Parts: sequence; structure tokens; C-alpha cells
Amino acid sequence: MTVHPSLQPAIDAWTHSIEAIGDLVKPLAENDWNLRTDCPGWSVRDVVSHIIGVECEMLGEPRPIHTLPRDLYHVTDEFSRYIEVQVDVRRCHTALEMTSELEYTVIRRSRQLRNEMRSPNAVVRWPLGSGNEASLERMLTTRAFDVWVHEQDLRRALGVPGNLDSPGALLTRDFLLRALPTVVAERAEAKPGSTVAFDVHGAVEFLQTVRVVSQGRATIDSSIALGPTVGFAMDWELFVRLACGRVRAEAVADRIKVEGDPVLAAAILREFAVTP
Repeated sequence: MTVHPSLQPAIDAWTHSIEAIGDLVKPLAENDWNLRTDCPGWSVRDVVSHIIGVECEMLGEPRPIHTLPRDLYHVTDEFSRYIEVQVDVRRCHTALEMTSELEYTVIRRSRQLRNEMRSPNAVVRWPLGSGNEASLERMLTTRAFDVWVHEQDLRRALGVPGNLDSPGALLTRDFLLRALPTVVAERAEAKPGSTVAFDVHGAVEFLQTVRVVSQGRATIDSSIALGPTVGFAMDWELFVRLACGRVRAEAVADRIKVEGDPVLAAAILREFAVTP
């Protein structure tokens, strides 16, 4: 336990997910590490490399000095170039090297988190991108979210579903719900007075309504909107894949129930992804 209980839910979610990832990849054959994931250009090995790399930076280790190849089609901007370095530098690593480094990194990070003494409001350096800062609580929450989402990336690639209702899943639900008002009011430009209902079922269930209160501003609550401007119904796993940019709405249109204003619905689905 840390000295600040408010940090514990994120730490617990991170621990559960990253230990699950270790259990998933430890028995893999060498070829399984090359299976494609929903992350463009990334294999199972690449996703695990990304996780290791970020955790190493959280430990304060220096970034590797590495020049990326010129033919990585999925590397399109400075952010993707930044995160690709930790991935590409490990593309020649064997399965044993990958699992050993993951295990060692998790041990060190777990120790660091157990000994965390800083305030939840302490400003810390954000590991994904130079010059960025965030509160410790926000950083740990975002890290737990990211690791759970990548756990699911690996599970889909390996055909081993699970943990859709784990501590990381519940943290991810809250993380993504906080982003919906921005998606609806700011990015999709819903008009003031619009209401958008999200009915999600499956391993994690919720019914939430986004209410646009002014241009670019909205609130979200669990009260039911009668006759919403737009209503969406889908299962939890699909909601996550859409919100995390793993699939485009048009590719899974048959699995999304849409009611109401078709123009606004299309705009929301187009802007649904809240992560790069």
C-alpha cells in the first residue's frame, strides 16, 4: 500500500493487468510473438516492447539512442516516432529476452509503486513525449488504462479473451466516460440542448447520457433521457475498441444500434476514438 489511498485503485488495476500480460506471453512460442494486433504496424512483441519501454521510463531510465528505419508506414508524426523508438529497438529480441525483461521491469516498478511517497497532486514528467507534465494521480490512472487496453490488444491477437470486467476494465470505463462530453460537444459539435445516450451491455454495463449545455461544453450522468437526440447501443468490448481507435465504426456498423439524428450520430462515431 502507498501512503496515499487515492492512488491505490490505479496501482491495483495496473498490477492486475500487467501481471496478466506476463502470464499471457510467458508460454508463447517464438512465432506467436509476431502475430499482428489491432495496433497499426505492431505485433505481439511490439505491444509488449511498448509496455516495457514506458515502464522503464517511469523508472527514470534514459531513452535508448536509436534511429528508426524509414519504411515504418504507421509512424506518421512526432508522437508516433517518439513511442516507436522503444518498440523498434526490441524487434530483434527473442521470446526469452522479452519475457525476462518484462518480468524484471515489473518487479522494479512494483517496488517503486509500493514505496511511492509523493502526493497525488505532485507534478511529474509524462513519459510519452518530452516536456509534458501531469499530476501523479492522473499519470498512474492513465498508465493503468493504457496497460489494460494493451492487455486486451494481446488477448484478441492471441485468441485468449478475458479480464473484461477486471479492475483495469472498471478504471477504463470511468476514464472513457470522462472523455465522452468532449467527443460529443467539442469534436462532433453537437448543438446546445442535444442529448446523446450510450447504452453499453456485456461484462461491464452502463447507461449514460451526455447533455450539451453550450457550444463545446457538455455534462454526463446516469439519468435516462427520454427521446434523446441520438442513442447508441453496443457491447462493452466494442465500445472499448471504438473509443481506443482499434476499429472504425463503419467496419462494425452491424454491431452498433443507432437511433435518432443520423448526421450527429455519424459525426460522433467519426470522432469516437479518444486515444491515438
